[in-house]
Amino acid sequence: MSTVSPVQAIPLTTLYREHHGWLYGWLRGKLGNRAEAADLAHDTFLRLLGKREVTPLASLREPRGYLATIARGLLIDRYRRQALEHAYLEALAQQAEPTAACAETHAIIIETLLAVDRLLDSLGARTRTIFLLAQIEELSYADISRRLGVSLPTVKKHLVRAYTECLMLAAA
Repeated sequence: MSTVSPVQAIPLTTLYREHHGWLYGWLRGKLGNRAEAADLAHDTFLRLLGKREVTPLASLREPRGYLATIARGLLIDRYRRQALEHAYLEALAQQAEPTAACAETHAIIIETLLAVDRLLDSLGARTRTIFLLAQIEELSYADISRRLGVSLPTVKKHLVRAYTECLMLAAA
């Protein structure tokens, strides 16, 4: 079953026809690469199709601004993915024993890292800091409490929240 009604599909078709060329040119200027610009322009319209709550496209006052906002979000996602992939490849290169993963495993690892990155980004700053101190620096609850100057129950509360989010991510 389609999530886009025929009433919405007509304005989307019009929006595509009238603004795809502009969006492609705008993205090409930002990226300096025709193929990537074409992909992101395409993805922008796919994002519109996939929205559960569709903005009435016929009522858009600034369709180019709306498209540019969606495209900017996709650009940010793209840069974030590239940075994460670069960091992962650097970490692999620093391994004492070189490891090579097949393309499928590499893609799964990158997707998992992106999901963890989104999860960490969704936590509040204090929760994220407490979680990272516990997981990366392996500090005890008491050490975290002393370092941050917060109570032990506060540390526990934030870690419960972070672990809950991790469990929900694992279950998804």
